[in-house]
Amino acid sequence: MLRPRSSDDVPIDGVEEGKRLVRAAGGGTPSLAERVAERLRSFAWAAPLHGLRLNGRQPVRLVAVPIDPIPGDVARGKAMLAGQINYLGEARDLARLDLAKPDWTPGFDQYLHGFDWLRDLAMAGSLSQGVPVAEALMSRWLARHADKPADPAWSPALWGRRILFWTAHAPLILSSTDVVYRAQLLNALARGARHLDRWADKAVAGTGRIAAWSGIIAAGLLIPGGEQRRAFGERGLARALASGTFGDGGVVSRGPADLLEAVMLLGMVRACYEARGLEPPELMRAALSRMVPALLGVMHGDRTLSCWQGGGPSTEAHVAAVIEASCIRTRPLRQSRDWGYQRLAAAGAVLIVDAAPPPIARLAAGGCASTLAFEFSDGPDRLVVNCGGARDHVVQLPGGLAEGLRTTAAHSTLTLADSNSTAILPDGTLGRGVTEVELSRQESEGASRIEASHDGYAARWGFLHRRQLLLTGDGRELRGEDALLPAGKRRPGADTAFTLRFHLGPGVEATPPAEGPAVILRTANGAIWQFRCKGGTLSIDDSLWIDGQGRPVGIRQLVIVGQATGGGAHVSWVMKRAA
Repeated sequence: MLRPRSSDDVPIDGVEEGKRLVRAAGGGTPSLAERVAERLRSFAWAAPLHGLRLNGRQPVRLVAVPIDPIPGDVARGKAMLAGQINYLGEARDLARLDLAKPDWTPGFDQYLHGFDWLRDLAMAGSLSQGVPVAEALMSRWLARHADKPADPAWSPALWGRRILFWTAHAPLILSSTDVVYRAQLLNALARGARHLDRWADKAVAGTGRIAAWSGIIAAGLLIPGGEQRRAFGERGLARALASGTFGDGGVVSRGPADLLEAVMLLGMVRACYEARGLEPPELMRAALSRMVPALLGVMHGDRTLSCWQGGGPSTEAHVAAVIEASCIRTRPLRQSRDWGYQRLAAAGAVLIVDAAPPPIARLAAGGCASTLAFEFSDGPDRLVVNCGGARDHVVQLPGGLAEGLRTTAAHSTLTLADSNSTAILPDGTLGRGVTEVELSRQESEGASRIEASHDGYAARWGFLHRRQLLLTGDGRELRGEDALLPAGKRRPGADTAFTLRFHLGPGVEATPPAEGPAVILRTANGAIWQFRCKGGTLSIDDSLWIDGQGRPVGIRQLVIVGQATGGGAHVSWVMKRAA
């Protein structure tokens, strides 16, 4: 669908192309007086005086309309044309959508109030089809939320997203001939930008704060007279990236889905610079050059994400579009201590291991107790997965089961005494558990090996969990050993039950042979793997996995149970490709 950068309905500043005044590059080092003046101008953007200068009485317009670099979901867009808004299995009829009485999940709330749905609607049909739907919902939103800064919909993270989506999809929401409606919307945009000027740093560190400062930069680029706001926003974004990402490129929530979101936001900001014919600042390129390798490092052969910290795999098309919008071409990050994920790859086989403590509770709503879990894929086939999806608030699942997606048992690792390696408290935050992960890694042409241990069970049960994983150079064999080793001040007493789980990927069939502790695994693409173990009792049980559309999918899991004595326990196992 053709989406113009500007039109008569979206006024531009009227300056002829090539005649716009710009600051010349290489102007030399600014003097002390110039630096002081710049500092004072920057301070004005965060001060109450700025609200007096832009109090909505002056006419507001856009000087350019960026092109959203990420395609929307056509199915969701067509549903909106048919009168229904839906996200990850949660749906509401537009005619009966009550903004005054929200009864939806946090994920749906962000989709609605962040105006992500504009992207989907833009893909569903012509501009003439989408405009009535977009403007009707926009009018209702403005009537309910435009003048209520204390409203949760005014959170800095949501306003940042809103500015990005409103400006990128201005033709959908600003094609009306209703002058009052247009003025109300554009004034809300300006007021939201002023709100962000003061409150962006109040957003939670990570993706939320990055979204807030991204909105400020977009407003500075696209609302007239925004040069100082843009500079203010660039400095704020630099701080947000420093506090919200690790030096190796991962986000502090340790969620691949959050990292994908952060890269997407920066891609949308890049589009704002392009709409103005400007180069993005070096800080963005430098950040993306770290973030994209980290993102690639947690992707499987099917080109979607591994499932960590409650996030799902997303879809191949969306992940590819986000990476394309970053303009970064690079290789996957193989090992990272801060981001915490270790990657082994050989001949199409990919092993991804969580080798770090869980994120700090205040930085990750819905964090998971997944330390030392792994995922394993063979080309496009996922053989071993984690259940994922806890942050998607899957409406098709009962509340208790949805919360269970955060537990250690929902990940492919060992649980002791049916407990979590890191406690999940009644209020949903993470409590005590893993504080330290020891890691060693060796690689050669013949095989790559990871050995890691965590102390999540030491204080309560007196054991360390140590896991060794070895992937052969041809990618056809994965060997592992899980051990419980006495440690800490608490001495193990009576025998303690343990369970070792391997959640199998979607479409993987598990068939036990006639004899022995072994299982034959057949993937959807016809590959055959054999699983054998020693040191516990092997069985096959049901499990579930949350797919890229947020839907629960029934899968199977291999379960090994045993007893840890005072001296500990050892389980060895192997997955070997047979055909």
